Amino acid sequence: MAPELSLEADWNRLYLDGEWVPSEGGEEIAVEDPSSREEIARVPAGVEADVDAAYEAAVAAQKEWERAPPAERERVAQNFARLLREYEDEIIDLLAHEAGGSRIMGETSVRIAGDQAAEAATFPRRAKGEQVDSNIPGKENLVRRVPEGVVTVISPWNFPLNLSGRAVAPALAAGNAVVLKPATNTPITGGLLMAKLYEEAGLPDGLLNVVTGRGSEIGDRVAGHPESDVVAFTGSTPVGRGVAATASENLSVAAMELGGNNGHVVTADADVEAAVDSAAFGSFVHQGQVCISINRHIVHEDIYDEYVERLVERAEALPTGSAHDPETVVGPIISESQRDQMLEYVDESVEAGATVETGGETVPMEGVDDSLLVAPTVLSDVTNDMSAACHEHFGPIAPVIPFSDIDEAVDIHNDTEYGLSGSVHARDVGAGLRIAERMDTGMVHVNDQPVNDEAHVPFSGTKASGVGGYNSTDILDEVTEKKWISLQHERREYPF
Repeated sequence: MAPELSLEADWNRLYLDGEWVPSEGGEEIAVEDPSSREEIARVPAGVEADVDAAYEAAVAAQKEWERAPPAERERVAQNFARLLREYEDEIIDLLAHEAGGSRIMGETSVRIAGDQAAEAATFPRRAKGEQVDSNIPGKENLVRRVPEGVVTVISPWNFPLNLSGRAVAPALAAGNAVVLKPATNTPITGGLLMAKLYEEAGLPDGLLNVVTGRGSEIGDRVAGHPESDVVAFTGSTPVGRGVAATASENLSVAAMELGGNNGHVVTADADVEAAVDSAAFGSFVHQGQVCISINRHIVHEDIYDEYVERLVERAEALPTGSAHDPETVVGPIISESQRDQMLEYVDESVEAGATVETGGETVPMEGVDDSLLVAPTVLSDVTNDMSAACHEHFGPIAPVIPFSDIDEAVDIHNDTEYGLSGSVHARDVGAGLRIAERMDTGMVHVNDQPVNDEAHVPFSGTKASGVGGYNSTDILDEVTEKKWISLQHERREYPF
């Protein structure tokens, strides 16, 4: 029977050991639509007993799954990818209502999640070992790649589907079991939806367990559970530090993709129109609620005024409004706290000398008392120490900082604790490459913008932007470990 994926479905159950069950605590959490501010669903407020049950089921199921033929694990991953395509419209609708995602965001989420699942489907046949010669006569060394065991996935609210999927799909394909704790704001598209799809894909019971709930109540138990072998977390750096510290108490592997303060460097000889075209997407897609979005525009002084003028024109032309409108590009912010924080950064920057060229305020929405829609905002006369530039504002805000030479541009870009992504626009690609090589960040895109994600290419940051990596064989390394087995074929001589 096809899974029910509409808002009208009953989402008020946890998924534990292949069963849809109520929480032991009996309490519920309301899920709000950021566009309408209306309640659209209720999900269980999981408690520690639910978390323990999830890990118990995962441990019990994992060993048999590890021994399953590679083709079986491959088939489940392929089925999941197929179901994403089959239910694309339903998933996009859920993302619009729960995450405030525009049609563009929804389509991107499904495409990336499908790409991740397709890449993961190759892992069962790629998780190969090796034979290594020994210094000891008659000995044969075998090095095998084996699953870690139970992988904990703690996913964020901004791109809940694919940021859950990039850890869940590889972990399962490599022979692990998973306990998934989605963000409180997006428990459906970040967790319960995934459980329904994997159930339909034929995943055996107990291998994926989804516990919804408040991080303040069950977060530490999830991150620090003694049965957790890997903790894959995506979120802010302050929260990630706490998650990593808790996970380390059990010596769990920590795969942390954390905050970013990504710079978009535009040189004096750059194609300004192309640079602004990239900038509009890189700053305003999904309201700037992207860890790899442009946080700072670092623009040469010779083209600064033209760049600002063109970026303002692009920002003011973007369709804004409800995420339910297929024409909308910039939709609502996920919550009041996020909205208020980013607007506070704008106000503080203005007090410090920045100029609001456009935006900088909430846009009223018909029928909504307290709109979460923030106008696309461009700030000029910005310096690197202003609030909108030195913090990860995570909103549709474009602070533009001037520079006089490339050395200064690189210094401005690198003057942050983060190092996740970045971009450079230069007329000559070779010159852009030389600048990219000097930028202290895990990913840089020349003559493009920072929002790029391909499942077969490594995705990781430096400095306070995280540890470990996702995508390609990097995530395979996180969810598996190497096991050395030696075979002594001849009697060995010992020194005593």
